[in-house]
Order: sequence, then structure tokens, then C-alpha cells
Amino acid sequence: MNSIFYHEQLHRTSALMTKLRDFPVTICGAGALGGNIAESLARSGFGKLQIVDKDRIEERNLSTQPYYRSDVGAYKAKILTNSLYRALGIAVNGLSQELTSNNAKQLLTDSALVIDTFDNSTSRQIVKDCCINEQIPCLHVGLAEDYAEILWNSIYRVPSPANDDVCDYPLARNLVTLAVATACEVTINFVATAEQKSFTITLNDFAIKLFEK
Repeated sequence: MNSIFYHEQLHRTSALMTKLRDFPVTICGAGALGGNIAESLARSGFGKLQIVDKDRIEERNLSTQPYYRSDVGAYKAKILTNSLYRALGIAVNGLSQELTSNNAKQLLTDSALVIDTFDNSTSRQIVKDCCINEQIPCLHVGLAEDYAEILWNSIYRVPSPANDDVCDYPLARNLVTLAVATACEVTINFVATAEQKSFTITLNDFAIKLFEK
């Protein structure tokens, strides 16, 4: 039994841990959602992670994202790659580049699952369209004020550009934490059963509910 994942394996079973280790996931975005999802999946036993994010770390990121003051100015994908290797010995493929309509197919088609956490509608639309065209399962995770959603591609609607990240939006760390935990459990359940469950979360009443169309 791998001592790094000792407790997780007791909970999940060794058979599922083997599936998680060999299941390739691409995470689009390495911010509050993507960065924490990447860390949580790695610490849950996922061994084939790819992260795509062109952004550098800013000081305002530190309260909600898994970075340190000494990381400010560095590329998010590079820092995640380095920190997860140091922590777990996992070789994450961190790509410090923009995902575009021209390179999306190349970047995403080797994935058994894509998790979209981008903060703008243009990038989310590119991910959604590529995953539909290439028939790749895709989970979208998003936040707005006290609300979060974890939705599969078949029912996901790309938000209006008016709701895009403008860097000055309100964001509670606890909402991020709830959304990340839910998204990661949905991901593990998908690997185990192929079931695609979607959820909504509201922070004020601590409600995590199955998404109803």
C-alpha cells in the first residue's frame, strides 16, 4: 500500500486507486478553482494530470489559491507542477500557455476528462466546443458571488461575457473550498462509475444540491 495515499486507499479501495492513478485529466485554469482542484486530485491519487494556464501569480491570489508570497510573479502552471512534484513525486504536465481554438484539440484530446475552471466566456466556449467535437467528457466548475456550479458539458451553458472575471469580484474562500471538494468528488465518482452528476452550491445556506434542469 502506497503510504502517501494510505488513508485515501482505505476509503476508496486499491482497485479504484489504480484507476485514479492511470486516469488522464486536463484542468483548464490554475486559479482559485483549478489550482485547488489540481492539488486535491493529486493528493487523492490522480497520477496523470495536465494543467493549462497562461497567467502569473499575483498577490491578490494568495488567499484563495495554493500559492505563496515567494511565488508572486511566477507562472501558476509551473509553480503547481513544481509544488506537486515536491509534495507527492507526481510529474504534472504544467503548460504555461493560452488555450485557443487553434490548439485546443492538440492540448485536450489525450484526456479522459477535461475540467474547465476558466474565468472568461471565450475560453469556456472553446473548451466546451472542443470537448463536444472530440467527444471528451468535460466538467465545468464556476463561481458567482455566493453561488457555485459543477455541471457536465451536456447541460452547461457558457455565461455571458458580462459575467467574466474583472479581477475585482467578491469571493469567499469557503465557497471555493466547497466547490473544489464537490468537483473532486464528482470526478472520482465519474472514474469509478462513469456517472455524470451535476451540482449547485449556495454558501449562505451551506446547500449542495443535485442540479435540476
